[in-house]
Amino acid sequence: MQRHRRRNTPAFTVLAYFTFIAGVTMFCIGLYNADNLQLNEKGYYIAVMILVAVGAILTQKVTRDNAEDDELIAEQERKYTKAE
Repeated sequence: MQRHRRRNTPAFTVLAYFTFIAGVTMFCIGLYNADNLQLNEKGYYIAVMILVAVGAILTQKVTRDNAEDDELIAEQERKYTKAE
């Protein structure tokens, strides 16, 4: 019997959460310093907003995939123990 494996490695999961947290942190730092931003700094601020959006989407996908994988693995474990 072939067993189901997780779609996301632990390293990828940690990277997804780190990307989101780093983006939100940089976004908050940018908001704190927003009153004295020059035009070139606003470009970096837009890049951070894109990082936050990508981090949020990636974190949501990883969380959903891990939850689905947990359900599949639990179902296979139940079938495997019943077969024995």
